[in-house]
Amino acid sequence: MIQLPQQLVKIGAQARTKDEAIAQVAGLLADNGNVDPGYVEGMRARETQANTYLGNGIAIPHGTPESRHLIRQTGIAVVQLPGGVQWGEEDEPVHLVIGIAAASDEHLQILRRLTRVLGDEDLVEKLWVTTDPADIQEALTGERPATGTPLGEGTQPQQAQQLQVAPAAAAVRAETTPDGLPYSAQVTLPNPQGMHARPATMLAGIVKKSGARVRLSKGEGKSADATKLMEMLSLGLTQGTLVTVSSDNEATLKAVTDAMRAGLGDDLSAPSAAAQAKPQRREPDWVPAQVGATVEGVPAADGLVVGYTRQHAPRALEVRDTPGGDPVTEAERLDTALSAAHTELLNLIDDVQARFGADKAAIFRAHQELLADEGTVQDAVARILDGHGAAWAYQQATGERVAQLQKLDDPTLAARAVDLSDVQRRVLRHLLGLGEDRVETGGPVILLAPDLTPSDTARLGPDSLLGFVTAQGGPTSHTAIIARGLGLPAVVAAGAGLLDIPDGTHAILDGAAGRLYLNPSAADVTGAQERQGVLAREREAARAARHEPGATSDGKRVEIAANINRAADAAGALDAGAEGVGLMRTEFLFLERDSVPTEDEQEQEYRAMAAALGERPLIIRTLDIGGDKEVPYLGLAREDNSFLGIRGIRLCFERPDLFLPQLRAVARVAKDHPNVHLMFPMIATLEDFRRAQAMFDEVRRELDVPRIPLGVMIEVPSAALIADELAQEVDFFSVGTNDLTQYTLAMDRLHPQLARQTDAMHPAVLKLIKLTVDAAERHGKWVGVCGGAAGDEVGALMLAGLGVKELSVSTPQVATVKAALRRRSAEELRRLATEALAQPNAEAVRALVRG
Repeated sequence: MIQLPQQLVKIGAQARTKDEAIAQVAGLLADNGNVDPGYVEGMRARETQANTYLGNGIAIPHGTPESRHLIRQTGIAVVQLPGGVQWGEEDEPVHLVIGIAAASDEHLQILRRLTRVLGDEDLVEKLWVTTDPADIQEALTGERPATGTPLGEGTQPQQAQQLQVAPAAAAVRAETTPDGLPYSAQVTLPNPQGMHARPATMLAGIVKKSGARVRLSKGEGKSADATKLMEMLSLGLTQGTLVTVSSDNEATLKAVTDAMRAGLGDDLSAPSAAAQAKPQRREPDWVPAQVGATVEGVPAADGLVVGYTRQHAPRALEVRDTPGGDPVTEAERLDTALSAAHTELLNLIDDVQARFGADKAAIFRAHQELLADEGTVQDAVARILDGHGAAWAYQQATGERVAQLQKLDDPTLAARAVDLSDVQRRVLRHLLGLGEDRVETGGPVILLAPDLTPSDTARLGPDSLLGFVTAQGGPTSHTAIIARGLGLPAVVAAGAGLLDIPDGTHAILDGAAGRLYLNPSAADVTGAQERQGVLAREREAARAARHEPGATSDGKRVEIAANINRAADAAGALDAGAEGVGLMRTEFLFLERDSVPTEDEQEQEYRAMAAALGERPLIIRTLDIGGDKEVPYLGLAREDNSFLGIRGIRLCFERPDLFLPQLRAVARVAKDHPNVHLMFPMIATLEDFRRAQAMFDEVRRELDVPRIPLGVMIEVPSAALIADELAQEVDFFSVGTNDLTQYTLAMDRLHPQLARQTDAMHPAVLKLIKLTVDAAERHGKWVGVCGGAAGDEVGALMLAGLGVKELSVSTPQVATVKAALRRRSAEELRRLATEALAQPNAEAVRALVRG
C-alpha cells in the first residue's frame, strides 16, 4: 500500500498560478527524499504535453518518462488550495493538487481511490477546506492515521525537526554514488542462456522480498532496476558478461550476487545459448524417397509423425485509441485486465506443473513477472494520464519493449519477445472484451503457423496436434521447450513460404532433421510409419531398461551415476536409473545462503544424501569455489584471472576454517555410511593431493573413522600429465571435462565468443583423458567423468571407448546414455577411440562416432 505521511500533505496553501502550485507539490516530494529537486521540470514539461486536470477540482501533475530517473522512491504529495487556482482555460479551479512520483505501479492504488473520491461531490468539497490532514490521508489511502493532528500542532520542535531532516539525510547518502546506491559488487554471469526470463524472475523476487533497491549495470552506462523484468532483459546480459550489482543494503547485495553466481535456478552445465541457437543438424536416420517438396527449418523438438497440415493464424486484435476518456476509469480498466490476466496465469501454471513439471511451469511464472513489470505498467498509466485509452496505452508500452528485445544480439534473449507478446495479447483480450484464444485444429494435425506463443503451445496436446512447424521462432524459445515437454516434434524458422501450404496437405514431419516433407508417396508414408515404430520402441526400451546396469552391448560395465547438488535430488536420480552419485557439488551449500554453513548443517545434508543412496556410491567433492563460483560473504580478494587463481583445493588450503569443518562433517557421515567417497578439486600437483590427504587423515584419526576412498579431479593438464604418479596414491580419478577443456585449449568456457569452441571431443583433450586412464589401469585404479561430455551421447561413447569406468551425468540423461552404450560393443568403441585420437578436430571426432 502506498504511504501518504503527514509531512506530504500541505493544508491551507495559496498559489497564484498553476506553475506555483506545481512547484509547491514538487517541493514536498523533494524535501521528503522521494525525488530529485529537478523533478519539478519534468512535471512542468508534462503540462505542455497534456492536461492533468481530472475534474471536481482535482489535478494530478506528474513527470514525463524522461524525468523518471529523478524518482528515488514512489510517493505522492498533496497541496490543498482552499482559494483554488486556475489550471486550464476551460477548467474549473483546482483545490487539490496531487503530485505523483511514480517509480512503480503503486500509483494505481491512488487512481482507484480517486475513482471513488471523484464520484462523491460532498467528500470532495470537504477535502477542499478541511483543516485536518488525516481527512485527505484517509480519502486517498483508505486508512486514517492514528492521530489527525497537523504537523506543527501538538508536536515537539525536536520531533518536527527529525521529520524534516531525516529524508534530507537519506537523500545525501543516496548521492554518494552515481546511481545513488552505496554498495556494489561485480558478477560474471554464468548462465549458459544469459539473463533470460526465468532467472530474471527469480532475481526480481529476491529483491522484492528484501525491500531494498538493487540495480544491474554493464558497460556503456546501461543499467536496470532489478525488480523490473523488462529492464533486466533489455540489458541483453549474455553468459560471461561482467555485471555490476549495486544496492542500498549490504546484506541484500550479498544475497543477490550469491544467487547470481549460483545461476538463479539455471543448469550451469547446459549448452550455451550460442550452441543451442545453432543446433547440430543431424543427418536423418531415415529419408523419404519421393516427395512433392521439402521445407527445411531449425530442429526444435525430436520426433517423426505423418499427417495432414492445418494453417493457424491468430486473429488480429484491433486496438484503436480513444482519447479524451476519463483517466481514472481507464486506469481502473487496466488494473482489472491485469488482475484477470494474473488469475489466468495462476490457473495455467497449475495445469502446466501438473502435466509437465515445475521447470515448464516456471515459464509462466516468468510471464507473471512480465505482467507485473513496474516499468511497463508505469508507462501505460502515464499514457492513460495523458488522455489515451487503456488498451492503446498498454499496447504501446509493451510494443516498445517487444521491439527492444527483438533487437538484442543474443538469440535466446531476443526470443523472449514472443513471451512478452504473449502477455500483451492476454491483457489486450480482457481490455477488448474478447474470449481466450483457441487453436482450432479439428483433430490431430501438423500445425503450420507464423509463430506460436508459449500459451498456445501449452493448450495443445496429442489429441489435437501431431507436431508443428513455424515460419519464425528459435530452438531456445519457451514454445520449443514446451513442445519438447509435450513430446511433440517441432521445427522452427522454416520461412514465410511455409504459410502458403494449403490445409489438408499430406506431410511427414521429422523434428530431429528439421524437415517437413510434403505430398510423400505411399511407400514413403509406410516407411515413415515403420520408422515411428522403431523410435517408439527405442524410447520405451530406454525407459524400461533405465534400472539395468550401464553396459555396452557385449556386457562391458560402465557405471552411470548422477551429478546432483542436494539430498532432495537423490530420489529423482535413483528413479531415473542412476547407479549412484558421481558428483555431489558441496559448494551449493555455500552459494545458496549468506553465511557459512556450520559443520552440523553440512553433516545433516551429507548424511541425508548417503542414507538416500543406500549401498550405492556417493562421491562428495570438497568445496570448489573460485573462478566462475564466488561467495562474497567469504571476503575473498578479487583476482584478475580467477580461473588461474585461488580456487578449489587452493582456497581450502588458504581457508582451513572452511575446509576442516567440511572434512569433519564428511568423516562423521562416512563413519556410519561406507558408501561415502571423498574427492578433491583442482589438484595440479602431487603435493596438492598429499597435503589434502594429510589434513583429512588427521580429522579421521581425531574422530576414529576408518579409511575411505579418496580421489582427485583431473581438470588441470598437469594432473593428467602426472597421472601415473598420482595413481600410485589415490583411489580413483574423476575427470572434469568442462575445466580440463578450457585449460587445455586456453579458452574461457564463459567467454561469449570462445565458449562454442570449448568442445571436450577435441583430440588434445581426449589424449589427456587417455593418459589418465592408462595410468589408472597400470595401478589398479578406476577413472570416472563428471563433466558435461559424459552426458552427451557422442561423448559418452567416446569416453567408454577410452576406458572410462563411470559416467556421471544430469538426471534426465541417465536413461539415454545407458541406451546409447547398449547399442555399441566395447570393441567397436575402443576402435573408434583409437581413431579419434588421430583426428584433426572435435568436429571430425563427432562425425566419426556418428558414422
